[in-house]
Amino acid sequence: MSLPAKSLASIYAPDRSGLSFELFPPKTAEGDAALLEHVQQLMAFQPDYFTCTYGAGGSTREKTLSIIRAVKQKFGTPVASHLTCVGSTVDQLRDYLREADRAEVDYIVALRGDPPRGEENFRPVPGGLRYANELVGLIREEFPGLGIAVAGYPETHREAPSPQADLENLKRKVDAGGQVILTQLFYQNEDFFRFRDACVRMGIHVPIVPGILPVTNLAQIQRIASLCGAKLPASFVSELSRREDPDWHFQVGIEFATNQVRELLAAGVPGLHFYVLNKSQATAAVLQAVRS
Repeated sequence: MSLPAKSLASIYAPDRSGLSFELFPPKTAEGDAALLEHVQQLMAFQPDYFTCTYGAGGSTREKTLSIIRAVKQKFGTPVASHLTCVGSTVDQLRDYLREADRAEVDYIVALRGDPPRGEENFRPVPGGLRYANELVGLIREEFPGLGIAVAGYPETHREAPSPQADLENLKRKVDAGGQVILTQLFYQNEDFFRFRDACVRMGIHVPIVPGILPVTNLAQIQRIASLCGAKLPASFVSELSRREDPDWHFQVGIEFATNQVRELLAAGVPGLHFYVLNKSQATAAVLQAVRS
């Protein structure tokens, strides 16, 4: 492990805008094939890397590696695996990181992870880690060839006692070796700008990349937003609610996301991270509109 870390920060240089897409492991062979077709469509936008989520307690461990290995081999693009502390001892985390290294994973998105379903509070397993900054430190110390991204929360993590405490936790992750911050999805850019300014005041100076999820279905986004604590603007919900037509939801959602992204880019964000939900149409429509 003598290779230098693959620096994520270099992707977000002052003269360019980084671009990444987040996938999740499908549950069927048909889903695998469909996912690769959507990745093919997204490659037209020359992404810098793809990420793939990691199930609670390592439930998709092998599938996560299978997906990102397939993406890298087929398309030649760098890849990142999510990794959480949930349900794993330090030795099990090391095992996964060794597997990721053998699979030529470039980056790790290091997360504490949510409590298992049915539990309100996070509890590390015996011999496990309690905080994401501990995971970041483990990767930096023992797997220095892997670049590291960490998560940030423009609207504050649901479990944080205060925005200040949330920022202090984020700084610990960055100080431990986090090279880039990928944010949770949000729909009010002022929340991101406020968060970005607060990070600077806190002494956090790594790239802060906004996470974008274009809306294509009102019920779906209301469910997702409720889980992650994101606020949907009332005017946006009202416009989506005017019709039950899926095409209408897609049209309104793409227009909203396009305007959101344009404003973010005009404000100098270092790049964009799209939650694509294993599809390409919505993200492609937004990027085509922004680049036209």
